[in-house]
Amino acid sequence: MKKEFKKLLEYWENNDGTAKLFNFKFIEYKKGYLKLEAEFGPSTLNPNKNVQGGQMTSMLDDATSILVVLDTGGKSYPNSTNLHSLHHRPLFQEKVTVVAETIKIGNSIATLKGEIYNSENKLATTLMHTVFLFKTEK
Repeated sequence: MKKEFKKLLEYWENNDGTAKLFNFKFIEYKKGYLKLEAEFGPSTLNPNKNVQGGQMTSMLDDATSILVVLDTGGKSYPNSTNLHSLHHRPLFQEKVTVVAETIKIGNSIATLKGEIYNSENKLATTLMHTVFLFKTEK
């Protein structure tokens, strides 16, 4: 699975994906569950040196989308219809753990959940993500 993830991540990064911004590293995958290491760099910070909330949402958008591609064996690609993020505590320029979970995948819509844990393993951000599924030829 690590090899499949690496191939998918290379696609994400080489096609102007934001994955290169977050430096994702594979930790674990099983159907409906993806765990990654990631990091927030200096370009993701607001003037107060905290991670800007939209950057947290973007990281979770990517992670949950990658999970959909993995769960469907590359047969579907997600297009966001609704992103709802909750920010529980500030994040800083640091490595974090990202967890993505599939709530439900239907024929054309999927509901996903993503979470970011800070370097102390405390929950920092939660994302509820609904996507429209585009069928792919790959």
